[in-house]
Amino acid sequence: MAKEDRGFASMDRNKQREIASKGGKAAHQKGTAHEWTSEEAREAGRKGGMASHRRKQQQQQPTDESTMGSAPEGEQMVGGTSDSSDDTMGNDSDLSR
Repeated sequence: MAKEDRGFASMDRNKQREIASKGGKAAHQKGTAHEWTSEEAREAGRKGGMASHRRKQQQQQPTDESTMGSAPEGEQMVGGTSDSSDDTMGNDSDLSR
């Protein structure tokens, strides 16, 4: 038997569903199955939607090299890192901070 022919992931999808269904039914009978409250389901759906939206936005962003390495609006680059404090304005003469 080859290594690829072993395990749950290599099984036919219908066989996987059958085994998973048996496990779920057994957990419910035993009383250890997780049952979602409406609040838990709402929170899980919100998180999933936000993650999906974030991924789509990242895929659609242009990979323009002219914007890479620049500080976000309102921040100034100081010593290779962005610094949002107004009192540094690129002046490195006061190093006592």
